[in-house]
Amino acid sequence: MSAVPAEVLPGGARAPQGAAPQAAELGPRARLWPSLAAVYRAQLSRARVARIPLLFVATFQSVGIMILMRGVVDGGSEARAVVAGSAVLVVAFVALNLLAQYFGQLRAGGGLDHYATLPVPPAAVVLGAAGAYASFTVPGTFVTAVFGCALFGLPLVNLWILIAVIPLAGAALAGLGAALGLLAPRPELATLLGQLGMSAALLLGVLPPERMPEVVRLARDLLPSTYGVEAFARTFGPHPDWARVLADLAVCGGVGVISLGVATWAYRRAAVR
Repeated sequence: MSAVPAEVLPGGARAPQGAAPQAAELGPRARLWPSLAAVYRAQLSRARVARIPLLFVATFQSVGIMILMRGVVDGGSEARAVVAGSAVLVVAFVALNLLAQYFGQLRAGGGLDHYATLPVPPAAVVLGAAGAYASFTVPGTFVTAVFGCALFGLPLVNLWILIAVIPLAGAALAGLGAALGLLAPRPELATLLGQLGMSAALLLGVLPPERMPEVVRLARDLLPSTYGVEAFARTFGPHPDWARVLADLAVCGGVGVISLGVATWAYRRAAVR
């Protein structure tokens, strides 16, 4: 069998000796928004069956709290705080509690290694999962708000504000829940932290602030969901102060950007270990 020199072949000039081989050209980096949409759809379809029963639990929990509070709260600003806090509590249960458990289990089970091999930015993984979990809170939050308004005799005209409250409060709480799950060294601790955060949203968000001690009010101001509760509660008045409503929503959105940024950093930190 005869051998043909490389110089004879078309384009087959032999590389000079000692020349370093050229690295293969890499494909373009995955863009954030297409990757985010793909992760969101995957998480939404994956969690649909498992999370819907838990959403009913979150809704019934908030409805039960309002029924209990009806015996001690007649109306006025206290009733507004109870209804607004119970509605946002549905968001806290799913976006904070369940997301902390999910990322804690994902880290412990090696699921982060799977995401690390995919050509998607870390922010897309965090935002996609947070958005999917927050999406499950929409029907439960509206059901809780409508039931609370009927129970306490509050107007329904401004319930459209939930269209802004749910994503902004959900972003703040989902970022916090994801960060807790990714930073916790064990999944049991992530579950505990998520439940403690939801309990804080329950005690500090549902109870009327007028009846709280000053120290507890300061702790309430540090909770991200508080500003979503305040924005929603202000819309029940006869003449809502929309400037203060927008200010509360802006604070909630700013906290959401920071918490999701921290969650993205925690994801990078956990994925490389």
